[in-house]
Amino acid sequence: MSPTILSSIDEIVGAYDALLVDLWGCYHNGLTPYPAAVDALRRFRDRGGLVVLLTNAPRPAGSVRGFLASIGAPEESWDGIMSSGEACQRALGSRAYGSHYYYVGPDRDLHMLGDVGLAPVTLEDAEAILCTGLFDDATEGPEHYAERIADWRDRGLSLLCANPDVIVDRGDLRLYCAGAIAEAYEAAGGTVVWFGKPHRPTYDQSFALIEELAGRPVPRQKVLAMGDGVHTDVKGAIDYGVDVVFVTGGLATAETGGDPEVPDPALLDAFLRSHGQAPGYAIGRLR
Repeated sequence: MSPTILSSIDEIVGAYDALLVDLWGCYHNGLTPYPAAVDALRRFRDRGGLVVLLTNAPRPAGSVRGFLASIGAPEESWDGIMSSGEACQRALGSRAYGSHYYYVGPDRDLHMLGDVGLAPVTLEDAEAILCTGLFDDATEGPEHYAERIADWRDRGLSLLCANPDVIVDRGDLRLYCAGAIAEAYEAAGGTVVWFGKPHRPTYDQSFALIEELAGRPVPRQKVLAMGDGVHTDVKGAIDYGVDVVFVTGGLATAETGGDPEVPDPALLDAFLRSHGQAPGYAIGRLR
């Protein structure tokens, strides 16, 4: 079934008590918030709705909040934040996968270990790998990690992936994320522990946060998800039984007609069929 293409989320949000909103490609472009998205979420909150930002950022919610402040995102446009990094850090703190991690990712995310009293170790001393991204996403792709991946696999190390996204757009630049390394590792026969969308634990935690903010149970049919990732935002919401708006003007702009504001219906249908997903709604930009 073809999704209903919206010109504004105001057409449907009156039926919902809470929104689960993706960040990259939906709320901001990595450099600045989208004004129309900010305005739409403010309007929803003004009517008494709750907004939880649900992101596959490989860092805890407090760090996401700091990043949003640094790009000028107004706090009055959301109520709470849940991130894949938050879920991953909880697992690190529980020592469920050990306490000696070889770290793969940029230096800015090393606090994922430090925050829970851990420090990175050498590969020889590692019980597992924590991957928050590439060492240098401006110059590297997963192909640069082939030899490392074979080594990690041969050592029998599990890889904890703090961000299942494969790619992300930062402004006009497309970059690889931790999910690209994790997918390559899994394809090579390695064991991956996934955190974030589309995996169920992240939605369980998100609903717990919504109910904490609301002070009451909130049924799934009263929550609307939105995002631009067909394999993360769309699949995760559908698998969890939540209605979803596919934001086509992010990662799938080219595949859905090239206009980030309005998708081409025929190309949108073809794209969704090719990925085996059927969201109820689509919109060019969140507005």
